[in-house]
Amino acid sequence: MKGNHIGELEELILLTVGILQTEAYGVAVLKELSDQTGRSVNISAIHAVLNRLEEKGFLNSQMGGATNERGGRRKRVYTLSASGRSAVDDMKAMRDKLYSQLPPLSYNFSA
Repeated sequence: MKGNHIGELEELILLTVGILQTEAYGVAVLKELSDQTGRSVNISAIHAVLNRLEEKGFLNSQMGGATNERGGRRKRVYTLSASGRSAVDDMKAMRDKLYSQLPPLSYNFSA
């Protein structure tokens, strides 16, 4: 999507990065998203969305230190920016507003 609008996967990834705080890197986001939602998303999609959200200013990132368990490779760690938090809050407010306007369900159990 263009501009500051975010789609469902972008929203879920923003929320996941916020949950993970300083441990939000590609594989950790993938695992947490899968654990929390049961959704299967490939790592390439996760990285594409993380990059797009950073370009929009909703995430910040920095390279973490190299570790032995990663074969000396560094990982890019993401954090939620102030505008990213604002975007998540705005999405929640919009969803809550729409949800509150749903009429109560009525059940008709007659055959």
